[in-house]
Amino acid sequence: MDAVAPEISTNVALTDMNTLRVSASAEYFCRLSSVDLVQPVLQFARARGLTVTALGGGSNLVLAGDIKGLVVVLDIKGIDVLASENERLDVRFGAGECWHTMVEHCLDQGWYGLENLSLIPGNMGAAPIQNIGAYGVELSDLFVSLDAIEIATGQERVFNREDCEFGYRDSVFKQRLQNQYLITAVTLRLSRQPQININYPALKDALGGLQASPQQISDAVCQIRQQKLPDPAVTANVGSFFTNPKVSEEQALSLISLHPNMPWHVQPDGRYKIPAAWLIEKCGFKGQRYGNVSVHQHQALVLVNHGGTGLEVLVLADKIVQAVADEFGIDLVIEPRVYGRE
Repeated sequence: MDAVAPEISTNVALTDMNTLRVSASAEYFCRLSSVDLVQPVLQFARARGLTVTALGGGSNLVLAGDIKGLVVVLDIKGIDVLASENERLDVRFGAGECWHTMVEHCLDQGWYGLENLSLIPGNMGAAPIQNIGAYGVELSDLFVSLDAIEIATGQERVFNREDCEFGYRDSVFKQRLQNQYLITAVTLRLSRQPQININYPALKDALGGLQASPQQISDAVCQIRQQKLPDPAVTANVGSFFTNPKVSEEQALSLISLHPNMPWHVQPDGRYKIPAAWLIEKCGFKGQRYGNVSVHQHQALVLVNHGGTGLEVLVLADKIVQAVADEFGIDLVIEPRVYGRE
């Protein structure tokens, strides 16, 4: 690799920086361990007319090809208590902190609220982009604000909860502000008093319907996830590849009449959420291999890479989307972000 500027290299392989382990490279690459380094790096990119792509832990993305321009890995660490009042405290985390490591750290400190989100792969800075969620809790439930820097101008901005326009596995950073900001820190509101949430059926079943401590909830969530989803360190995948679709009551009742065993969950807005895994399995994809990629044998939401390309993964995803649309009239949406697709 030829250094073209301090901290910046060229033609860097990204295979070890994405959990699908897809072979791809970055035209320019840098790893930022400090907020102070962001502005010089953005100036470097602007001076050369380079696009800037931010990577976190690489656990929720598909590299469809090499990435032109500058790839930035935000490795900014740090944990700061910004405010503390009675049982409530606001904690700011650097974007480069590992999500699950921070869940464990908070439990050790007696800071509660994150336990239902245990063992989600990835880094803190990517969590608001996806509005990560699991077992009855979403990041937006705990979110206070995030610090970000606009790529085009270098302007610093603080986004509050409303600014982020959170939705189901969605935010403004996946929509109209996609690839426009580098997130450097995230502030969450936690509690010194346990806020127990075991309403999610699988979690309630795992705990035997009994009350539990935050640590017991975290342990149960980890056990469920380990049984349900393959470890990306062992099996190349990005976790759930599709979001669970929400359909109108009319469409749901029509489908239920045709498929009485179809699982469903009524949402607060009156729509019905249908498990994408069930739809995919009913279309015959579970456990099937297509060349260098496959659908996991135990979890139909997971696409596995056996040495293929990002495009091969996306071709299989498109095949699944088409089959579900044909069979059920439901349009599945892929969850990971796609980079390098012309």
